[in-house]
Amino acid sequence: MDYRVLIPARLASTRLPNKPLADIAGLPMVVRVAQRAALSAASAVVVAADDRRIVEACEAHGVRALLTRSDHPSGSDRLAEACEQLGWEGDTLVVNVQGDEPLIEPSLVDACAQLLGERPDCVMSTVAHPIAEAADAANPNIVKVVLDAAGRALYFSRATIPYWRDGHAGALSDPAPLRHVGLYAYRAGFLRRFPSLPPAPLERIEALEQLRVLWHGERIAVHVSALPPGIGVDTPEDLEKVRALLA
Repeated sequence: MDYRVLIPARLASTRLPNKPLADIAGLPMVVRVAQRAALSAASAVVVAADDRRIVEACEAHGVRALLTRSDHPSGSDRLAEACEQLGWEGDTLVVNVQGDEPLIEPSLVDACAQLLGERPDCVMSTVAHPIAEAADAANPNIVKVVLDAAGRALYFSRATIPYWRDGHAGALSDPAPLRHVGLYAYRAGFLRRFPSLPPAPLERIEALEQLRVLWHGERIAVHVSALPPGIGVDTPEDLEKVRALLA
């Protein structure tokens, strides 16, 4: 199955300035991400950047990159422009690998793309894995997802869902809640259409862009993985953890 990877990269970051160019064991982080994505079965890996400096850093290390507008409100908007620039057909499968995931597992990228290819009833696919700690289920910075019988997302939330009515503090429900992993596959046609969909009230309340898809009646297939995600880099502390692992 043919699919492509796009990596959105934005230089501005409130918690970690110049994050895509942060050095990790001698390479810019965005290059590390692209190298991990290239270990998947994707036929192309392209960085969609908002700044010429990111493009130049990628090209210096043999990573394909293109420059997009700097005023996009979200990564999805940036990828929509990238699809237009690249001229990809509407049925092209595109996986969005976040630019701050230098430890992304290539097999998860493959699984996300494979699932969407098998689900014509869905416009997107994503990944989740069972939560192992009760504190993570209660953490609003960890997004949870609940599924229907066909493995499609019913809802995403920062709250603890499902809520275990008869449980007790410090315990996890059985089956365990699912942590949403921010890895997405789309068909290029839907990706180009997504920015034109009006934002949803639930999206604004939860600050979760994927709720716009569900609000407008579209379906998202979810691959449930036994593998936890790699460490994402949101803060200077996260960056130091990843540097230590790759030193």
